[in-house]
Amino acid sequence: MRRKNRHPAHENHERWLVSYADFITLLFAFFVVMFATSQADKGKAQQVSDSVKQAFDGPKIKSVVAAILGGTVSDKGQGNAMMRGPGGVTKPAAEKKNPQQVVELTPSYKLLAAELRKEIESGRIQISMEPRGLVISFKQAALFPSGEDAITPDAMEGIGKVAEAVNKLPNPVRLEGHTDSIPIHTPRFASNWELSAARSIALLELLAGRFGVERERLSIGGYADTAPIESNDTEGGRARNRRVDIVILNETGILAEPRKRR
Repeated sequence: MRRKNRHPAHENHERWLVSYADFITLLFAFFVVMFATSQADKGKAQQVSDSVKQAFDGPKIKSVVAAILGGTVSDKGQGNAMMRGPGGVTKPAAEKKNPQQVVELTPSYKLLAAELRKEIESGRIQISMEPRGLVISFKQAALFPSGEDAITPDAMEGIGKVAEAVNKLPNPVRLEGHTDSIPIHTPRFASNWELSAARSIALLELLAGRFGVERERLSIGGYADTAPIESNDTEGGRARNRRVDIVILNETGILAEPRKRR
């Protein structure tokens, strides 16, 4: 028998319809999900959000997080892992700023400039605003006899006005003694360091004892001739360098002070 010739199979040109149908199905599903999301019950969504937040704020979760980070857990279930450094060394807690600790000093500057106008015009006192705070600078001749640490009675009026302003402020105050570069050697003072420190202490005792400034707010410094404001090559420059500064500290000035441990 003669074999019949087989005709070759025709290529299926409609196979793209399967992929197209799958794409349309996925696109339809995508828009259904988007529509359903937009129509979700906002009240139930808020309930879910609140439940999750409450769960993560619970003491058990905090204890687990603290244990993972390597910190200890307090009696309130709060970890202090972020306060520990390498080797478990506890870092000192950052000091909280007390808004009553310091105040803006510009109003005090203007008030003192007006009340001490006579002393300023005579050159006995100089007032200035510096990055560290308000500086009231007394010439040595306005406070002390040469080479001594006893405050003259003539200086009491000016010191009293400054003390009155200081007592109205919560800011810490630093008293700084300065000398010129000529060495001193007397039976009482062996060096300018001793003289400058003694004058600061004398002013501290006066402010605290007579004018009621709290001692806890006061600190002293003796700088001898290490911080001149003019050249020591002339008599005029040396006269200006011999001074005692009352520095009412602002926040920047306080940063340079030793931290008080309570």
